Amino acid sequence: MSEYFTLLFGMIFVQNFVLNQFLGICPFIGVSKKRDSAIGMGLAVIFVMAIACFATMLIYKLVLQPYGLDQYLDIISFILIIAALVQFVEIVMKKATPDLYQALGIYLPLISTNCAVLGSTQLRMTEYSQLGLADALAHNTALGIFGGIGFTLALFLMATIRERLELAPVPPALRGIPIAFIAAAGMALSFFGFTGIV
Repeated sequence: MSEYFTLLFGMIFVQNFVLNQFLGICPFIGVSKKRDSAIGMGLAVIFVMAIACFATMLIYKLVLQPYGLDQYLDIISFILIIAALVQFVEIVMKKATPDLYQALGIYLPLISTNCAVLGSTQLRMTEYSQLGLADALAHNTALGIFGGIGFTLALFLMATIRERLELAPVPPALRGIPIAFIAAAGMALSFFGFTGIV
C-alpha cells in the first residue's frame, strides 16, 4: 500500500506531467482560462489516462511482449488505443454535457495527441512489464489515475491564477499567453520544491 501512496504523491507533486516533465503544455495553456473547463478537461484526461494505461499494459503483456513486437509496435499501438478512447470520450461528452463539449472545443480531440497521455503509458512500461499481469495492470492503471490527477490539479491551479490575472494590471505586452507562461514557470518552480521527498 505504501508504494501506491508513494506513486500518488510522486505523480501529483514530484513528477507532475505538466510542471515537472513539461508534457501536455498545449491543453494546459489552452484550456486553463476558466476553472469549469479546466475541471472538465481534467476529468476527461484522468479517464483517458487510466483506461489507456490499463489497455496498453494489457496489449503489451499479452500481445507485444510474447511475440517480440514490443520494440517495434508499442508506440503505434498505444497511439491507436488512446485515439479510440478519446473518440469514445468525445462522443459521450457531446451527448451528456454539450456545454462542456463546446467549452473544451478543439482541445478535447487534442487529448489523443496529448503527449502527457502517451507519456503516462510509456513512463514505467519496462519496470512494470517485469511484474505479473495483475500487478502490472494495477500499477500502470494507478500511474495513469494519479498522473491524471496531477494534470488536473495543475490545470485547476493555472485556471485559478489566470482568472485572477484577468483583473490584475498586467502590462499590455504580457497579457494573455505571455503572462500565462510566466505563471506556469512560477508554478513549476514551486512544485520543484517537492523534489527529493519520494
